[in-house]
Amino acid sequence: MTNFIKLSIGFIALAVFVIAFASVKQIDAGYRGVKTVWGKVVGDSLPEGLYFYNTISSDIYPMDCRTRKATLQTNAYTKDVQQSTVQVTVNYNLNPAYAHIMFQEVGQDYEQKILYPKIISVIKDTFGGWEADKLIANRETAIQSIFEKLQAVMAPDHIDVTGVALENIDFSDQYERAIEEKQIATQNAIKAMNKTKQIEEEAKQKVLTAQAEAESMRIRSQAISQNQNLIQYEAVQRWDGKLPVNMYGSAPIPFINAVK
Repeated sequence: MTNFIKLSIGFIALAVFVIAFASVKQIDAGYRGVKTVWGKVVGDSLPEGLYFYNTISSDIYPMDCRTRKATLQTNAYTKDVQQSTVQVTVNYNLNPAYAHIMFQEVGQDYEQKILYPKIISVIKDTFGGWEADKLIANRETAIQSIFEKLQAVMAPDHIDVTGVALENIDFSDQYERAIEEKQIATQNAIKAMNKTKQIEEEAKQKVLTAQAEAESMRIRSQAISQNQNLIQYEAVQRWDGKLPVNMYGSAPIPFINAVK
């Protein structure tokens, strides 16, 4: 066998070996790839694309950097020691530029190890700063507080929090009954206060009416005492136009004055 033939066989064998142990990895849009050599992360995060690597010594792991949603439920106590069951939804994404660092320091299961525990911790901390009734009345403020705290605690871990929603806050049946009774009492108190104002206003109107009538009577009485003709005028205003049928003795004929 000539050297050329031996060399050709060797080259073919090497090619078969490379092909046999080579592999291709595709990194899809929204993901980043992390390449390892003998288990050690090498280089930065790999952008979308097609990559060849040696399966014996290397591997490429995909890291999802798209916006994702985590919905969790936990128990939390308020400042006045009212227990609540809270369901929260958090929108987040892994910073693509740091995907390889997250893989190296935490791993692909970073949500279980970092994200979820911190979400629960922030919820408990936020609820602990509010009394239950004030928390209910200031729900949007509490959500904003949770959102800002999560952004702050997740930033060092290269996780961007983009939204928070409190899906449900469920207090004990006993406390919810107490809240309902308090609201009913408050509404009844408002109704009673409005009724009192209405009565006071009606009383004022009656006083004003009585004062007006009294003043009118005073003016009329004064006018009558000063002008006797007004008496006849008032009588004429009230007369129905009929003369008496029977006249007795010296009874006067009404409203007739003789002019000499």
